[in-house]
Amino acid sequence: MAELVPFAVPSEGDKTLLVWELSSGPTTEALHHSLFTVFSQFGLLYSIRVFPNAAVAGPGYYAIIKFYSARDAHRAQKACDQKLLFQKSPVKVRFGTRRTAFQHQALALNSSRCQELANYYFGFNGWSKRIIKLQDLSDLEERENEDIAVPPQKQSLKFFCALEVVLPAYECRSPGVGMAQEPLHEQEEGQLSFLMKRKTTQKLAIQKALSDAFQKLLIVVLESGKIAVEYRPSEEIIGARTEEELQDLVQVSYFPWKQYSQGEEECLSDFSLEEEEFRLPETD
Repeated sequence: MAELVPFAVPSEGDKTLLVWELSSGPTTEALHHSLFTVFSQFGLLYSIRVFPNAAVAGPGYYAIIKFYSARDAHRAQKACDQKLLFQKSPVKVRFGTRRTAFQHQALALNSSRCQELANYYFGFNGWSKRIIKLQDLSDLEERENEDIAVPPQKQSLKFFCALEVVLPAYECRSPGVGMAQEPLHEQEEGQLSFLMKRKTTQKLAIQKALSDAFQKLLIVVLESGKIAVEYRPSEEIIGARTEEELQDLVQVSYFPWKQYSQGEEECLSDFSLEEEEFRLPETD
């Protein structure tokens, strides 16, 4: 069976692990680090949350760990349950309870999380964005001086962005749109303040468009260890399929996962509006 990994906040029970009987010795920060070190070996983590035990349960902690992939969570549970890990006593690791109320209400990942997920499966150089249009729709009063450096007296800043996420190895492009609006206040009369808010609004529009583009993509993890991409602009996310069913839907390409799970981290959440746009080479 193949697993579909959407660009959505994981909420399913088979992607959530409950870890308890954690020692009360270390601080929560140290415990968080130890849990990350152990469980991130099995796949990309969405979150780790550490909580103190209830008073009736005695000293110690428990943790809730969420994976993007159910397959990764299953491997982690099997490998870590009843093991010592990083403490002198064994821990218990079980799957979380499925939340039926949220099965059909998946929340979209923000742009930063989308990039983290794309970097993990496709590699830092395996995808890019191409800004198609970044338009100023600000509701500003007309001014005699058209220089944007002259701040308005009131109104708001509004930007629209259209872009596409490009996956060259899969010959796939996914479009996305986003709009951001920020109010302007009377006390914000300085030129620098106006320009900073303008750039912030542009950045938010780009981030929303990027998240929208990723929502149309599904990462397909095959049994063989290969990764594929499925572009689905308007359909609901469905369960896993067999590899045979996917052959006519996706183009398969192999990427070694481990080289992206470790090493230097690259922060892509901040956009430079002056950066060059990505372009694919011309083909016949």
